[in-house]
Amino acid sequence: MVRRRSGQFLTDAAARDDHLFATWVLVLCLGLRRGEVLGLTWKSVDFETGELYVDHQIQRAGRQILHRETKTEDSDDFPPLPALCLKALRMRRAQQLGDRKAAGEPWQDTHGLIFTTKYGTPIEPGNLTRMFAPRAGRAGLRAVPLRNTRHTCSSLLVALKVHPKVAQRILRHSQIAMTMEVYAEASEEAVRAAIGKLSDAMGGTTG
Repeated sequence: MVRRRSGQFLTDAAARDDHLFATWVLVLCLGLRRGEVLGLTWKSVDFETGELYVDHQIQRAGRQILHRETKTEDSDDFPPLPALCLKALRMRRAQQLGDRKAAGEPWQDTHGLIFTTKYGTPIEPGNLTRMFAPRAGRAGLRAVPLRNTRHTCSSLLVALKVHPKVAQRILRHSQIAMTMEVYAEASEEAVRAAIGKLSDAMGGTTG
């Protein structure tokens, strides 16, 4: 169910040529937080090795938007980028080149950020949050907060039976205990499936 909804959301975003399509791909596929995805620069991406370096984040501090180094969890790790992410980032690079050309002199190359406004300035974190729910509704899905996408990614890893140690690297948890907490949250669907297996093992229905 989670996999179907995520796919439906991304399919709709791609069909509408959403400028934030690559943003949604990264938060859903890699579980990146809002500030982390907005803080990515083109130097963060290695297209040849297919890796991403999550080392900065965008934060609102009073009247300023700051580009700060991340110091949470295992920030020195390089999550591998699947084909969908690489394709989305290449599309984003082409979009940004178009934005730069259209903006002309007013364009600001702020830190070489991947995700920017049409003038090259950082995207306000609060605006990204506000833009997510309407897009989910547009795709025919129940509106959920952007912060829930990290849990969506975690749930997908569990549903796909990804090994916890692999999930730990994808989610960049510094301790395996943090990952195991995710795996301990059994869904209703998983509980029903397990009970069904127990019933089958004991001979199923009797009659």
